[in-house]
Amino acid sequence: MEMHERKKKIIAMFMIYMEMLNYFMLMTIVLCYLELSKRSKKRKRSWDFYERSLVREVHFRRIIYVSDLACVENTRMDRAAFHKLCDMLQVIGGLLPTRHMCVEELVAMFLHILAHHVKNRMIRRQFVRSGETISRHFRNVLLAVLKCHKELLKQPKPILEGNTDEQWKYFKNCLGALDGTYIKVNVPKADKSRYRTRKGEIATNVLGVCSPDLQFIYVLPGWEGSAADSRVLRDAISRPNGLKVPQGTKV
Repeated sequence: MEMHERKKKIIAMFMIYMEMLNYFMLMTIVLCYLELSKRSKKRKRSWDFYERSLVREVHFRRIIYVSDLACVENTRMDRAAFHKLCDMLQVIGGLLPTRHMCVEELVAMFLHILAHHVKNRMIRRQFVRSGETISRHFRNVLLAVLKCHKELLKQPKPILEGNTDEQWKYFKNCLGALDGTYIKVNVPKADKSRYRTRKGEIATNVLGVCSPDLQFIYVLPGWEGSAADSRVLRDAISRPNGLKVPQGTKV
């Protein structure tokens, strides 16, 4: 009888041992599966990142480095002017590359938006970047451009007495020419009536003043599209840092 009880205890202990062994084997299998799944996701993310980077690099080089024609079509300037602008924005504007974007790509994305008036979602698809990244870097490049205003805006010089240019020799003491232009913008619904032009477009009225050799002297953006050119001009002249016309000259 005592031997029979001992056998029962041994069998019970063996069953407990087998249950524990099965539990540990199951846990090991689960952990191995989780680790393999984690590595598979990492490999997939790595491949997706590599694929996006490849598409981005091909598109960027196609619009900038292939030819001057492609560069002009996408940025409105040839490759020499584009690289000069990039150098200026780095040296004077303080524009810095990021971990995943060079200065050339930042500037190309900025110029492409301005040249073609495309929306954020279009740039996301073309440059394979997130909308937040595009908005943030557009602002950074814009701030760098504003810091270069002394280099980009030419100091006005009047037409001299003995000027031989057929187009300008009759305009003694003239600084250049000015005109307004409309640039389409997106505004809140409540402000659309103020920005609606006489042609029905939602735009801002921008005043530009150019020298005789077609270099910008002064630019005033921000006015609503419904504002008249004369009103914009009066505002430009009345501003403390606005358009200054020296005595004895005219625009």
